[in-house]
Amino acid sequence: MKPLRIGLAGLGTVGVGVIKLLRAHAAELTARGGRSIEVVAVSARSRTRDRGVSLDGLRWYDDPVALAQDAEIDVAVELIGGSEGSARAMVEAALARGIPVVTANKALVALHGGALTALASKHNTTLFYEAAVAGGIPAIKLVREALAADRLESVGGILNGTCNYILTEMRATGRDFADVLAEAQAKGYAEAEPSTDVDGWDAAHKLAILAGIAFRPIRFDSLSVHGIRDVTSADLRFATELGYRIKLLGLARQQEGKPLEAWVRPCMVPVSVPVASVEGVFNAVTTFGPFSGPMTISGRGAGEGPTASAVVADLVDVARGASLPVWGVADVPDVIDCAPLDDVESAFYVRLDVADRSGTMAGLTSVLRDHDVSVHLVSQHEAAPGRAHVALVTHRVTERAVQEAVAGLSALPTVNGAPLVLKIEDSLQ
Repeated sequence: MKPLRIGLAGLGTVGVGVIKLLRAHAAELTARGGRSIEVVAVSARSRTRDRGVSLDGLRWYDDPVALAQDAEIDVAVELIGGSEGSARAMVEAALARGIPVVTANKALVALHGGALTALASKHNTTLFYEAAVAGGIPAIKLVREALAADRLESVGGILNGTCNYILTEMRATGRDFADVLAEAQAKGYAEAEPSTDVDGWDAAHKLAILAGIAFRPIRFDSLSVHGIRDVTSADLRFATELGYRIKLLGLARQQEGKPLEAWVRPCMVPVSVPVASVEGVFNAVTTFGPFSGPMTISGRGAGEGPTASAVVADLVDVARGASLPVWGVADVPDVIDCAPLDDVESAFYVRLDVADRSGTMAGLTSVLRDHDVSVHLVSQHEAAPGRAHVALVTHRVTERAVQEAVAGLSALPTVNGAPLVLKIEDSLQ
């Protein structure tokens, strides 16, 4: 059988990793895919840069759209990144030609998955994107294929390794966010401009994709997203004392007959649940279905090797002749909005910086009582001379009620700065 001929756009870390993997495991991949898989054409911004792999004999395109239109390629691999520009144009050009596309581009799939699905359907081809979520973890295959028989009630997990590394190091060393972020940047775990990671947007793109497969594609703007900038070393100490870990979670839930709840936010999770022990740059994907039960898989969520492995796994599927629906269903599903979170009930952790003097606690208690927020636990640490950090753990209450109570607490003269509110996510198994 003739080789599967690849046109690859983007020769950064992952693109080079794909070429290395295809060459290193050529015999195994041929056996598994039923035909050899070969890169025959590439596109990147610089022709002269030394990338550590030979590109001799490959056709070169300065324009990735021209690469997608090369009649001598069977599949287009997009590793440029970004939801717009040349990445989107290349993917659209390839799908319009009727050839499959393999991508690691989470933002592109999260923001334009509906339009790309329609384009792929119109031209009788498909889009593969295993590498877009959680690197080498087979998250897409788990939700779209392995759990296809079940009606999932929840999907999500730890979807950003940068945030998980920062929170892990802050807890282990007692250092503050800015210091650990700088270390993560120096080690290459965080970008020079880290907002996509630390403000939760990277995790949100991944969650939107998982929710789209498990439930329905979501309107990205309706997804509630909060990052980790406001989490302090004091919060991590309180969490340990109370039997929790703080993790940036992305989670989507839907029970039969109810609207879809989805969000990205730092949460307190009990130390007893599997995701609590996922540390450093590792990711974890967790699901629950009435038949499949709770399931958690973890692994490296980024980097040359894990992401290249996921890209090549998709290429093996293409070589085998697989033609999976983008969202796991035959018809192109309509996009839906995530439900507002105001009425979602949970326990919450609230941390305040307060004046350490008589009457302070009575004032806090009065505000909480006025908003019908019942407190389960209270802990206090000295913050500075004359000030203290107070941590409150509430009983179950609505998001609306706790946010209104926190607004009232912020207005007290004894409270300094904005309180931090973290959801206590104790439903994971």
